[in-house]
Amino acid sequence: MTDSTASDSVCTIPDPTIVLPSTVNGPCDPTDQQPPKRASQGEPKFKMDQEMKISDSVERQGLLESSMRLKPHEAQRYRKKALWVSWVSIFVTLILAVAAFSEYIVDVYPLQFDAALDVLSSIIVVWRYSNASTVHSAHREYIACVILGVVFILSSLCILGKAVHDLATKLMPEVDDFLFSVSIVSGVMCVILAVVKFMLGRVLTSRALITDGFNSLVGGVMGFSILISAEVFKHDPKVWYLDGSIGVLIGLIILAYGVKLLVDMVPRVRQTRNYERFE
Repeated sequence: MTDSTASDSVCTIPDPTIVLPSTVNGPCDPTDQQPPKRASQGEPKFKMDQEMKISDSVERQGLLESSMRLKPHEAQRYRKKALWVSWVSIFVTLILAVAAFSEYIVDVYPLQFDAALDVLSSIIVVWRYSNASTVHSAHREYIACVILGVVFILSSLCILGKAVHDLATKLMPEVDDFLFSVSIVSGVMCVILAVVKFMLGRVLTSRALITDGFNSLVGGVMGFSILISAEVFKHDPKVWYLDGSIGVLIGLIILAYGVKLLVDMVPRVRQTRNYERFE
């Protein structure tokens, strides 16, 4: 009887070599939760690296970043909106340019020429999005930007030439009721068009559409600057040079933007010229 009792008591002693860590440290040991925390901390960085790799691979395939963000039907819907905005911009600015040119052959030449520039840039955007299959085409996008850069440089030289001529001849600003109305309408419409173009350009990741919006914004600023210059001159005739100075500033801004476009986009046109597959 004594041997069997002793053997039973020996069998009930647990083997310390097979005891689980949870029975020693407790079920809520913080060391058990540490590895998942380290994994979760590295997860955002891992996702960011993957997104950067995907973006780089998309660019290498000759596509814009919008190809990753937008579904096909969404891209086509925004493409049609970009076309509509461009056609409205062409229609509005063309009417304003013709109206101003019919009344003023020389006095508001910068405003007329900026309206003509807005028409040209919108026509380039229409060409950019005229083909539904090239909505994400990086090559077509970069070609449109190069053309816009050349147009910007040429127009800036004309605006600068006229502004310098006005300053050299001391041309005094004059605004009548008709020019006041044209300037107000031009300024308001150009600013509205610029905002819409900026929004669409951001969604479509289109530098050409954003550039067109920038040109519309310049047109709005130029329209309001004519009124400001005339009002300042009315109160202080000594500040006759304000209109010409603003023209020089706007011309230099457009020139710098055009040069920046060419510097950025010409190498990209060469890099993507071999890609003919889109979407």
